[in-house]
Amino acid sequence: MPALASAIDNLTLLITQEILVRASLEKAFASLLEQLGPANEGENGRPMPMTIEARPGGRWFRDLGGDNGHFWGVVQAIKRPTLLEITGPLFMSFPVISNVQYRLKEIPDGTLITLNHSAFGLVPDDYREGLKQGWANIVERVKKQVEGK
Repeated sequence: MPALASAIDNLTLLITQEILVRASLEKAFASLLEQLGPANEGENGRPMPMTIEARPGGRWFRDLGGDNGHFWGVVQAIKRPTLLEITGPLFMSFPVISNVQYRLKEIPDGTLITLNHSAFGLVPDDYREGLKQGWANIVERVKKQVEGK
């Protein structure tokens, strides 16, 4: 049984991050959609605009023009301004199913954004560390945009 548990652990990815944004729920949520969509950035801050259709069943994808692009996921749930949940392969080009949840909660100092990313499949070790930083970068850009820094 320990070998089975170890194999399952190797196939499971769980990332949780929290960040305080000094802005209203509405502003933080709008900025999150902007940063996941047209203001998205890739490595080293290079522009990587995406399209997010912010409705249940909406697609999250990178449009390269001429009917070319990359499908990242589907909006599983959206409850403005407190929840955005996306399911799909995301950016992974190997057999994985992912679920990303952004939960926003009003607190006295602003809005607390909690990210939960869970995935099951063949996630290489080098991706695991990169994912943590990539998700953190998105929320940091939200913070920068809404706080004007």
